[in-house]
Amino acid sequence: MIEKYIAILKNFTLKMGLDESLSAIIAESISTLTLLVFSLGIFFLIKFILKKTIYKIIQLSTNKYDDLLIKNKVIGRMCMLIPALIIGALLNNTLPDFPETAAFLTKAVNVFEIIICTMILSAFVSTGEDLYNMHEMSKIKPVTGLVQVTKIVLYILTALVIIAYILGTKIGNVLISLGTMSAIIILVFQDTIKGFVGSIQLSVNDMLRIGDWIAVGPADGNVLEINLTTVKVQNWDNTITTIPTYTLVSAPFTNWRGMTESGGRRIARTINIDVNTVRYCTPEMLEKYKHYSLIKDYIIQRQEDIEEYNKANDIDTSEILNGRQQTNLGVYRAYIKAYLNNNPKLNHNLTMMVRQMQPTEFGVPLQIYAFSSDKKWVNYEEIQSDIFDHIISAATMFDLRIYQKH
Repeated sequence: MIEKYIAILKNFTLKMGLDESLSAIIAESISTLTLLVFSLGIFFLIKFILKKTIYKIIQLSTNKYDDLLIKNKVIGRMCMLIPALIIGALLNNTLPDFPETAAFLTKAVNVFEIIICTMILSAFVSTGEDLYNMHEMSKIKPVTGLVQVTKIVLYILTALVIIAYILGTKIGNVLISLGTMSAIIILVFQDTIKGFVGSIQLSVNDMLRIGDWIAVGPADGNVLEINLTTVKVQNWDNTITTIPTYTLVSAPFTNWRGMTESGGRRIARTINIDVNTVRYCTPEMLEKYKHYSLIKDYIIQRQEDIEEYNKANDIDTSEILNGRQQTNLGVYRAYIKAYLNNNPKLNHNLTMMVRQMQPTEFGVPLQIYAFSSDKKWVNYEEIQSDIFDHIISAATMFDLRIYQKH
């Protein structure tokens, strides 16, 4: 069929007065272009049919998995093999008088086929990644870095196969030739190699997951993506920060996952009490404090215990330093503890305490240590602020003053 078509073209050009060699060039060039147009026509026809049939079926189906074939262009790339196979099979027939040109073009077509096969494999790898990312396990063990490495290895192997095919040698010989360039290759791809090693360590040791809230350098927010070379973080102000993957292995960073998975978010803040306002409680002071319902029972019970102790040990209480006495700071601490125990927005199953810390030049620090049951940032700050609004305001009710530098 092709031979007859070439013969007709040759006769036509000869009748136009062209010599035989030029007629052959023109006839076989036209036949090659015709083959190219025919192959492309077949490609677009098949693609049109697929869009009207297979693509429509996939889009209308409730199954989400088959949609990935369209998203990652698996079917479209497979269709690209069709014109390449047609041209490769018939190219020698369209250039019978120019075998060297036919051989060169055939090699080019074969290289194109290798590239298309690589693109198809890459699309399948991307589809596999998307399938994996549909499951919850992907947030715990992200495989983006591994997928990227797989694609890089695939592209490198493809390049080696193409080089070996063009040179007409074995891949092993190409690798030996490239051995002398290994130092340069390592230097060029050092960030990729570090990122690959870092991503494996992060995954194996469960140091980082998609959705974790981390703080490292300028980044302070949720992890959106873990790639081969970078980790993408959306900060609290919605800006995006990218961090080299290996940085998270070689340098310290804070991961708030433990807090988000626990029953509460920690509150650990201090207020400083002016030392000059700390004193023993007089009977009048205790009577006043008994009007505060949260610690009325505490004061009565505490006072009974103290009086019993002093009486049992025959202590002369005419001097206030003798025996045991209550202080306004101690009563205030008891009040804060009672206030926290009655706060419904705190998690009472976790550690909760009010402790006195080492006095400093700024007074006596009282640390409130508790956990809010609501872990959302805005709500957490609101709960914490409400607690300290009350605690700071209540200090004067116990004849204490919050230290403030003048």
